[in-house]
Amino acid sequence: MFNKILEFENALAEYTGAPYAISTDCCTHAIELCLLYNDISTCKFTAYTYLSIPMTMVKLNISFEYIEESWIGEYQFHGTNIWDSARRLEKNMYRQGTMQCLSFGHTKPLNNGRGGAILLDDKTAYNKIIKMRYDGRDLAVSPWVNQKHFLLGYHYKMNPEECISALEKLKIYKESNPIYVEYPDCRKIKIDKK
Repeated sequence: MFNKILEFENALAEYTGAPYAISTDCCTHAIELCLLYNDISTCKFTAYTYLSIPMTMVKLNISFEYIEESWIGEYQFHGTNIWDSARRLEKNMYRQGTMQCLSFGHTKPLNNGRGGAILLDDKTAYNKIIKMRYDGRDLAVSPWVNQKHFLLGYHYKMNPEECISALEKLKIYKESNPIYVEYPDCRKIKIDKK
């Protein structure tokens, strides 16, 4: 079944023009993996985003600043090469030298109910993040108990059934212009750690 995950990732990479694609269970976790990989300690981003983004910053102890920035389809975490591209999916959309994080959740361009992905061109980052997203596992080693050394990982993978569904939807996907979605101003919320 792992082949189905790779098949979807390869098709997504080809469609978007990215050298590599890593599927994840959601866009927020895709962003989190990119932030962790890049060891980000500070960044700036739009105040108009989904609640999980500032929560992820708090969770990772990242110092962040909201900025007044409108966006359609995607926005950048300034000071990084990471983009939240949750509301964008277009042929050859990949931007060289970046990590673009996609969402396949409800109301997103490729609505698969859940799931996400990271588009990237850095092979070293690809090789590390692909293990991070699945409990530090090297999927070439089976069964996993034969693997003796693990990178710290997270259980953030799409399952094969979700990848099969997303692949079928990608095959018939019809592009449309990114739709503007009005997000609340996150400067008006307070997040308590406990």
